[in-house]
Amino acid sequence: MTDTPSSRPADGAPIAGVVPAHIRGASYAVLAVFIAALCFGLWGLWHTVIGTTPRAGADQAQVEALAQQVATLTRSDQISRDANRDLQGTLAERDEEIAALRADVAFYERFVGSTAQRRGLTVHQLALAPRAGQAWHYTATLTQNLNRGAVSSGRLSLAVEGTRDGRLEQLDWAALRQDPGAAGVEYSFKYFQQVEGEIILPPGFEPLRIRVRLTPASGAPVDQTLPWDEVVGATSG
Repeated sequence: MTDTPSSRPADGAPIAGVVPAHIRGASYAVLAVFIAALCFGLWGLWHTVIGTTPRAGADQAQVEALAQQVATLTRSDQISRDANRDLQGTLAERDEEIAALRADVAFYERFVGSTAQRRGLTVHQLALAPRAGQAWHYTATLTQNLNRGAVSSGRLSLAVEGTRDGRLEQLDWAALRQDPGAAGVEYSFKYFQQVEGEIILPPGFEPLRIRVRLTPASGAPVDQTLPWDEVVGATSG
């Protein structure tokens, strides 16, 4: 019988397809290290998330507190601005009142002071202000200091000259009051008095001049004619 080579490998040679034991051990070690590193990383991530969550909540609370402070300060600033604006308005009104009082004092001094020029009954000023429709409000300031202590009394009436439909026209007191029997406005004073009332102009009438007539209880009437544009918007006083 002829001998043939045996299929059995020589002693110490590795068998094909079989991983040596020391290589398998090294692989298990590497895998164990990887798993340990992964677990450590997951633990660190969890610790970081858990550790920062309270801090994030504290930061949010601080932001909300700061926002509330800003809103409070903004509201306080608006209130201060409103109060300052109201104060400025009040001061402006007081300045106007003081100016008016000073004008009144100067007015009184001109007529009752020891150096005042003596004048008889006169219309010191006439002012007109528009009202609804064709109505006008008038304020006439009457003065006299010729007879000190004496009372001047009588009636005031107005007449307006103007044009309508291209023609000159004069409206007397009855027409301005729209009352055929209208009497003049009574006045009675020692040094000065303001007489007020309203007149009504007819549609299409363009006023040019206004005449004031003072009819005293005794003595001759006093007439003064003023341009319409001069008395419209004038400050009474």
